[in-house]
Parts: sequence; structure tokens; C-alpha cells
Amino acid sequence: MGIYLNPGSGKFKEALDSEIYVDKSGLIAYTNKVFGTKQKYVCVSRLRRFGKSMAADMLSAYYDRGIDSSELFRDLKIAGDSSYETYRNQYDVIKVNMQEFLSRTKSMEEFLKRLTRFLLKELTRESPDTDYLDESDLAQTMEDIFANTGRKFVIIIDEWDCIFREYRENKDAQKVYLDFLRDWLKDKTYVGLAYMTGILPIKKYGTHSALNMFHEYSMENPERLAKYVGVTEKEVKDLCKEYSRDFEECKAWYNGYYFQECGSVYNPNSIVRSMQSGYFSDYWNQTETYEALRVYIDMNFDGLKDSILQLMAGGRKRIETGHFQNDMTSFENADDVMTLLIHLGYLGYDFETKGVFIPNKEILVGFVKASKAVWGQVGHGCRT
Repeated sequence: MGIYLNPGSGKFKEALDSEIYVDKSGLIAYTNKVFGTKQKYVCVSRLRRFGKSMAADMLSAYYDRGIDSSELFRDLKIAGDSSYETYRNQYDVIKVNMQEFLSRTKSMEEFLKRLTRFLLKELTRESPDTDYLDESDLAQTMEDIFANTGRKFVIIIDEWDCIFREYRENKDAQKVYLDFLRDWLKDKTYVGLAYMTGILPIKKYGTHSALNMFHEYSMENPERLAKYVGVTEKEVKDLCKEYSRDFEECKAWYNGYYFQECGSVYNPNSIVRSMQSGYFSDYWNQTETYEALRVYIDMNFDGLKDSILQLMAGGRKRIETGHFQNDMTSFENADDVMTLLIHLGYLGYDFETKGVFIPNKEILVGFVKASKAVWGQVGHGCRT
């Protein structure tokens, strides 16, 4: 078992051993379906505290050939799927959290060198009998291992987009990073599954389309993966019954993210915290800063402040999301800013009507705080 290569099941076991665990293992049935196909590139973007890392840990534990994870999965939904035994614990898994590497380096060059060095060390140590053409080249090394073993890799990248949040203005560094990912992943026979998760979608960064092989499942349109994004209304009702909580009050606080494929979706972190504590409160605000929200409102593109007041009063506003550049700086109008707020979780989005809205009471609290900083007081008519 390594740190990044076949890291084991410890982190997923922690999730299963927690007081509250909501089974999202059905996601694996989908990744098995696309494994080794042209659809093997999957990017799931969602807001903070919505189970991104837990899903990555689950996939890693399932595919990791260095362990036997049957005990962990035997009572989960995926165990009843016809593909379950075919793919379980059959592959070398590379799992990296890009934020961890970024926080330990001071430049893009240093970041990529450290990442490459660590992965190469574990790969060559695990496969000492492989004849390597160039042990300094990550993609070539993985090609050599695949040629020797015939076994594809599962590559799981968590916080893939941290570069675009930390290096917001450094377009050159962003391009270098995208080129690295493209060279590592695109059109590679050794890739059985590439699963990336982050906050921002990856369709565009200016005109650079290095990662156009990925299919995106975002807060704007999660498609068939919608029921794995957060906690569904049925799951919330079951938890409220188990913990003797008032469902209608819970719904007022945490409902509001809506996807056509599965209906209402709730914030997992807030649901768990409220069930355990017995109190309904703005738990998401404790993990997010609304200073950023204030900055975006204060830009006031195309009368954005008036639109925010309309949303705070319970209204909806139709927007055009297609021109958003999927970064945190390239705004041309109010729609671009509100599209970013969808991906950050401050706004809900109805894909069918193209309308945005403030999802629930928990998020409204944040808008009230941000509004006080912008206007000095909250506008009249706000839902409080």
C-alpha cells in the first residue's frame, strides 16, 4: 500500500464508521459502465462540503487492487449491481489531492516537479520488473507499466481546480497545469478511468481546451449523477424520522438545490450537523467565508445589486450561463457572476427554466451578512 498509489481503504472506512453515512455507492455502477470506454473521463464539480472527497475515497477503496474491500461494500447498494465483482479491487489506483501538493510548493514548476517525483517513486517501486524507457517521464512510465502488466490505471484527482482558485490571475501557470493534465491523461491507453472532482467546471479557460475529453457533471447540470451530488429529500426524511427532527423545518433551512433528474438536494454537511446537534442553524456559513460573496455583489455588474435584492425577497431571475469562462476573474456581466455563484453554492439553478434563486434559509443568512457589508443594511422585503 502506498500514499498515492493504491492508498487503501482507510479514509472510506472512516466515512462508513461515522454516525451518519448516506449510501452513495450507486456512483460506482456508473463509473464501471464507462470504464475503459471513450466516456472514461469524468469530472464532477460541486460546492464545498458536498461529499466530493468522500466519493473519491469510495472509488479508490473499490478499485484498489492492493486490498480486499469486500467487507466494506457488501452491505452497500453497489454490491447488488451486476458489475460489482468484475471491477472490485482489480486495478492500480493513483489518488492525489492537488491542494495538498499546492500548499507545499511556491510555484507551478515546483508543484508539478514534486507531484511527478512522488508518483514516479511509488510507480517504479511497485513495478521493479518493468523495462522503463524514461524513468523521469510520468506518462511514459505508466505506458511501460501498462505494456508489461496489461492492467489499466484508475486515476482519481481531488481538488483538481485549486490552481485556478489560488493562481487566479496567473494565466501562464494555469496553461502549464492544463497542458500537464492533458499530456498525462488524454488519449492514453493506460487510463481505465479518470475521475476528477473540484468546485469549478472545466469546459473553458479562455480558448484553451486541453481537457475537452472530460464529461462534466456540475451544479449547473449534474445529469445522471444528480442523486449522488448531495442528500436527496427521501434520504433527509429518513434521517429526520430516525433522529426525531422536524422535516418541514429542516426543509426550510437546507432544501433548495434542485435537479430535474432527482428533485430536491440538500447539503450533506448541514444535514449531518443538524441531525447530530438537534439544532437547525447555518452550518455551511461556518465553513465558508461570505467576504468573497460581498466582493462579487459589490462589483455590481449590470445592476447586480438590484438582482440580489430581488433574489433575497424570494424571487427568481433567468440568466445566461453559456458565456461564463469557468474561472473566478473573467467576468463580463452580471450573468457571469451569478453563474459562478451557482458553482460556489450561493445560488440554486433550475436547468429547465434557466432561473437562479437563493436555495434556502441557511444560504440566505449569508446573503444578509454580505448585504449589510455592501449596503450598510439589508434591503426591504428580504426573506428572514
